[in-house]
Amino acid sequence: MVIIVYTELEIIYGILTAIMFGIFGTWIYFIGYMLKSLKQSPTLQSVDKTLVTKNIKVSVILPARNEEKYIAKCLESLTSQDYANFEIIAINDSSTDGTADIMYQYARKSSSIVVVNAKPKPDGWVGKNWACYEGYLRASGDLLLFTDADTIHSPSVVSLAVGQIEQQNLDALTAIPKLLCKDVWTKITLPMLSNFLHSRFSALRVNNPKTKTGYFFGSFYIITRHAYEMIGTHKVVKHELVEDGALGARVKEGKFRMKMVRGERYIDAVWARDFKTLWHGLRRLMISIYSQDRRGATLMTIAVFFLLFEPFLLVPYALIISQQTDDILLSRILLDINLATIAIVLLANAIQSKFGVFQSPMYAIASPLSGAIVSVSFISSILDAKKVGAVNWRDRKYTVNKSQHPLK
Repeated sequence: MVIIVYTELEIIYGILTAIMFGIFGTWIYFIGYMLKSLKQSPTLQSVDKTLVTKNIKVSVILPARNEEKYIAKCLESLTSQDYANFEIIAINDSSTDGTADIMYQYARKSSSIVVVNAKPKPDGWVGKNWACYEGYLRASGDLLLFTDADTIHSPSVVSLAVGQIEQQNLDALTAIPKLLCKDVWTKITLPMLSNFLHSRFSALRVNNPKTKTGYFFGSFYIITRHAYEMIGTHKVVKHELVEDGALGARVKEGKFRMKMVRGERYIDAVWARDFKTLWHGLRRLMISIYSQDRRGATLMTIAVFFLLFEPFLLVPYALIISQQTDDILLSRILLDINLATIAIVLLANAIQSKFGVFQSPMYAIASPLSGAIVSVSFISSILDAKKVGAVNWRDRKYTVNKSQHPLK
């Protein structure tokens, strides 16, 4: 019997090489699933709006807090819809800027706009969730369309959405918007983040009744009043920091007929406005996951670090040891798979930039920086999750307590 004795260095090489092969394989999966999803996901325009036969009343519920830079364009796009039977419930969520004034200006010009000044949110509620609920209480439509103040809609978007609801007998529909990146930090970070999250919340999963994945994009989701009330309205997600995703999950859990479509040609939405909102948006996402599943969130954070940043962190070490060690074969394998992994990460981000975010694929060059931003934000979120005021969102601070209810 031959006994093979491995040195400590060889064991380290072996472990690192195995990890890199795993990361490489995962990114191959990401690219394959992303391309499949981009090709096979249904689109918002895949319906003939001229076949819409029912004149169902739609209540557009538009919460806004300190959105004076965006609310006018949003209201302008909503009042220009070619769908006849709708109302706009514009909720001023305790804004301290000119948001409310702009709402009233548009309400004076259009009888379809109803302005609601939301009452101070009760304990246990996240601000936006309370504003959405206040809007629902004033809404009279059989279909409820929730959207964000920094979203711009094409004139036919409501008609197309109602057409799909009607013709396909759906209870809810959400559309993937074209995400507008207002600053360079978001432009380099969003493709990396999208690659990681795409496979988890893709239309292929949401539209598959055999999966448990349900998700809404906050910039555009439309739901029947019946389904919304049956799942418990925004009351059931009052404490959720990412309420749109949580509400979509509730719809899927309730076995309602929901659908996700690509709507980039019809809906523009701002994901982040600057580095500050980008950073807090990433923290809000992870702390929300942590509040529901601490172990899962921790494992996800570790996975994010290894998938998004570790290949770039390891390459200097791999280059050095390939030049200084006598174990040429093992060190060369490690270096080659490391470089191949970096190449595949850059390719994935270039594809996502071009076809997912609709920007120059050259932003993929900054993948090491974007991987670091996402990884550090997630790690800091896990470390800070139990602290008072861990989440800063829309000029409000929230704390995730033991009962998992964020409180102001």
